[in-house]
Amino acid sequence: MNDRVGKLKHERIVEHLAKEIQSGRLAHGAQLPGENALAARFSVSRNTVRQALTELGNQGLIATHSGKGSFVTFDGRPIDDRLGWTRALADQGVRTTIVRVELVEDAELAARFGLDSAELVAVDRLRSSVDGEAISFERSRVPAIGTLRDLPERGLGESLYEELRAVGLVPDSGEEWCELARLGAVEARLLGRPEGERFLRTRRVTRDLNGRFVEHVESLLDPDRFRLHLVFGG
Repeated sequence: MNDRVGKLKHERIVEHLAKEIQSGRLAHGAQLPGENALAARFSVSRNTVRQALTELGNQGLIATHSGKGSFVTFDGRPIDDRLGWTRALADQGVRTTIVRVELVEDAELAARFGLDSAELVAVDRLRSSVDGEAISFERSRVPAIGTLRDLPERGLGESLYEELRAVGLVPDSGEEWCELARLGAVEARLLGRPEGERFLRTRRVTRDLNGRFVEHVESLLDPDRFRLHLVFGG
């Protein structure tokens, strides 16, 4: 019963805010009130507000980032993680090529993040700009559950984010590490760059509202196109 009530509450918020955005009452690019203000306005918890904001992001009505933390920008423009990188970058003319989709065993990663199973789905992707230049290479690892387990056989559709969402895994929080790294032989060949060239390497783990593991992704990013942006405050 409580689950159903919670669902109705977050759907009510989505409906109200969507109407305000689509009617122009909330101007394009305007900042929404904070989570506390929305929670007070609709008399709900902050978790319910987050569910509503996530759904608005899924519908492409808002771009969301936490008030503090870090996120990657592409050519100076923020990439909305809640929409998935494939969709967000496609809007900026970036093409995605699937390099690998395979079931793998990764005991080290499973132990690091406390996973019940070491069996994961590996999804490796290459991103290229409009002129065909490769600008990033990403290795994603996601749980081999539900329909995700079938990805190697049926192939990945337009977005890994949508595949995750279909099994109830919606990113809500996480951690990210960033450093400069030299390209190894395999990465250099895929990216068409000299071996040893410096790229920005990020490692990110995301979890859903319930703390369940969603995805671990290691990215190699062209530092001429990508930046790490930090937001902080009191």
